[in-house]
Amino acid sequence: MNTRKILSILFLAVAVLSALALYRENNPTAAPAAEGRHVMPIGTPVQIKAPLGLPPVPIPADNPPTSETIALGRRLYYDPILSSDKTISCASCHGAANGFADNKPFSEGVGKKLGGRNSPPVANAAYFDVQFWDGRAPSLEKQAEGPVANPVEMAATLPQVVERLNADASYRDQFAKAWGPGPITYEMVEKSIASFERTVLVADSPFDRWKYGHDEKALSPAAKRGFIVFTSKNKGNCATCHLVGEHDALFTDNKFHNLGVGVDFGKFADDGLFAVTHKESDRGLFKTPSLRNIAMTAPYMHDGSVKDLKLAVDLYLGGGNSNVNLDKEIHALDFLTGQERADLLEFLNSLTGQIPPDVGPPEVKTAQK
Repeated sequence: MNTRKILSILFLAVAVLSALALYRENNPTAAPAAEGRHVMPIGTPVQIKAPLGLPPVPIPADNPPTSETIALGRRLYYDPILSSDKTISCASCHGAANGFADNKPFSEGVGKKLGGRNSPPVANAAYFDVQFWDGRAPSLEKQAEGPVANPVEMAATLPQVVERLNADASYRDQFAKAWGPGPITYEMVEKSIASFERTVLVADSPFDRWKYGHDEKALSPAAKRGFIVFTSKNKGNCATCHLVGEHDALFTDNKFHNLGVGVDFGKFADDGLFAVTHKESDRGLFKTPSLRNIAMTAPYMHDGSVKDLKLAVDLYLGGGNSNVNLDKEIHALDFLTGQERADLLEFLNSLTGQIPPDVGPPEVKTAQK
């Protein structure tokens, strides 16, 4: 190899290394996995106890909950510092007063911009295999990235959030106690928020106390009859997608279905799962929501088009709007009697459970710069 070729190779190597260094400097959260994707929490380990009616909480191996990360995640969840103009927090669209959902069809983001889907409840989100209506996020941790960078939600960037938090002395101190010394990274942010969200567990409802607590007085006769309508394949057949187990009930199958919502003459206003998989058979499919606290989380459906629980039941009674991907389990239920419909509503109202005591806005001292 002659001298000219050697010099060319050396020059190219220096250029590549310089470009990588510049990229990492301008993108602090874009470090490779070996450098920034395996941070583990420190502090006091916490065993998250599931309330009556829910199974054990799934915990990822790389993010075991601690009292410090949960407290930090709770603070971040309620802090508008995550948005570009510091006006929108996670709780703005997923508030405790609305069952950790929103009472509007579409939530308002920065500059009062409207999103395109109804905000799904955060309560019991720990049990979902994937997050968002279309399942595009594989975990609660990754879900905590999407709204921050979405231009119609928080309209910020992950590096911008990291820079703000690193500039805040109180956050630096709290992150150090939760994650150890060193600069704050967005991995720490998303893992903290996810650990807090895993504590937002809602169950121990009248239904749970009757079904799993064996208290016959916990549920009204109408709700008991409604449970039969809900589970019977010859009646409502609701439990086909909203599962009820022998020992617990998530009221979701963790799958995607087309209910005939948001489709007009075969055209979909929202492609749903198709946008993720690009499979034509997934067009118009959306994740099955849990029905827990359903009475608190109106309006319903991915587009917020159903304003109350009675209308939601009526939608199923009508069998949804016809389209090529309509789920085979969706069919008209107009044969249900008026009493059966009223009983079904009574049962759905019995799914309102207890909100945990430590999931509201925390009291924090004013940040010191």
